[in-house]
Amino acid sequence: MKRKILIINGPNLNLLGRREPEIYGRETLDDIVGRLVAMFPQVEIEHFQSNHEGSLIDKIHEVGFDEAYAGIVLNAGAYTHTSLALADAIAAVRRKVVEVHLSNIFAREEIRHRSQIASVCIGSISGFGAKSYELAIRALLPD
Repeated sequence: MKRKILIINGPNLNLLGRREPEIYGRETLDDIVGRLVAMFPQVEIEHFQSNHEGSLIDKIHEVGFDEAYAGIVLNAGAYTHTSLALADAIAAVRRKVVEVHLSNIFAREEIRHRSQIASVCIGSISGFGAKSYELAIRALLPD
């Protein structure tokens, strides 16, 4: 049976490809996920996107204790910087979570320099565009 990885994307990431392409690129979420599925045939990649904080938390709870999952790749969008509730959800579950960002959050507005979720994730990857997701998946897979 293939191991699973869940990719969770938060608010406004449904607009990738149209939203501020100079920051986030021109690829859509479907483009990114499709490439990852092709790149990692040994893994069952699932994807979930929501603009609602509670839905993101519910999804983390849903898979966070399921041993079929190698882990979660989480781009929490702006909730990264504001959501203690997301941090608490990550801390509560047993699956590993890698925080990802398309842009370099440390080269942007000061409010984006602080992550509320970083301390409960196994790592953070920022600034490599869509490649950030690939690096996160590699971090979750066994050597």
